Amino acid sequence: MARALVGMFTSIVAAAAMVSCGGEAPPPALAPATSAPVAPVATNSVEPPPAVPTASAAAPEPPERAAPSPVARYTGFAKPESVLYDADNDRYLVSNINGNPGDRDNNGFISVLSPDGQVTSLKWIEGGKNKVKLDAPTGSAIAKGVLYVADLTTIRMFDLKTGAPKGELAIPGTTLLNDVAAASDGKVYVSDSGFTIGATGNLEATSSDAVYVIEKGRARALAKTTDLRMPNGLAWSDKGLVVCSSGAPEVFVLDEKGEKRDVTTTAPGGRLDGLISLGDALLVTSHDASAVLRGKLGGTFEVAIPEQKTPADIGYDTKRGRVLVPHVMADTVDVFELR
Repeated sequence: MARALVGMFTSIVAAAAMVSCGGEAPPPALAPATSAPVAPVATNSVEPPPAVPTASAAAPEPPERAAPSPVARYTGFAKPESVLYDADNDRYLVSNINGNPGDRDNNGFISVLSPDGQVTSLKWIEGGKNKVKLDAPTGSAIAKGVLYVADLTTIRMFDLKTGAPKGELAIPGTTLLNDVAAASDGKVYVSDSGFTIGATGNLEATSSDAVYVIEKGRARALAKTTDLRMPNGLAWSDKGLVVCSSGAPEVFVLDEKGEKRDVTTTAPGGRLDGLISLGDALLVTSHDASAVLRGKLGGTFEVAIPEQKTPADIGYDTKRGRVLVPHVMADTVDVFELR
């Protein structure tokens, strides 16, 4: 399942089974978690020397990295699948599926959050109200004052200022339009993850895996092949369009000819979902790892934000250096700072 459907939908599956561009400078590291000071404990004035390990003693396991504390947490959503930072209006836009991810129930909605921790409008855009059609919204992107939202097999468009409907674009032959990304030239890209969710919560492949490009009001397939391995998250970068897959632990560039380049494995986990580009670094969510991973194309990935259950389509607040993480099955959005 720029915003779980393995966007949201990998998130849904994870629970059901049990249940865009920066400069050349590297992005800052995650701020460490804060903790309360520990009171001193009285000890003898003379301490015994440390034990000397024997040759047969096993090396100690490295301590597990603790999850950083979020600087803000928003609650009260209904399967929040993606978070998008609207830089022009300095706000966060959250897509809520609200129900089963494949249902055409016209009850999806878009929430507006303020960076200071408030839910400004829970249902700013709401299916069934004000001539809005919205079933199960997932990823979103902004291009030329228009909010593009993926909704099953249709792209819905809304006025960024008012939220009023501005049209829709159905894409025949698709199964699950999942994420959306806007390029610097105004083109809009959308992924079809190519699966449905079965009654037991398992992914059922439909082989419609594809990435489409929208320009001049029309959509065409940039690449349509199962070699995309259930494409999910999209991000526009200085290398072009970057894609992460839900059906394989990999991220890659999809060039103008629809060819995969710089295919990179995300070793700490698969079932990838959301994706953002920060200069030459990438942040990607993994349902297998229950984490936000960080790495580079052609390099290695490591856990950047651990202990994130059902993390879906993340966003990035470019003004404050914050990662915005929706937890689709917990109905929360957490905000973490970068420094």
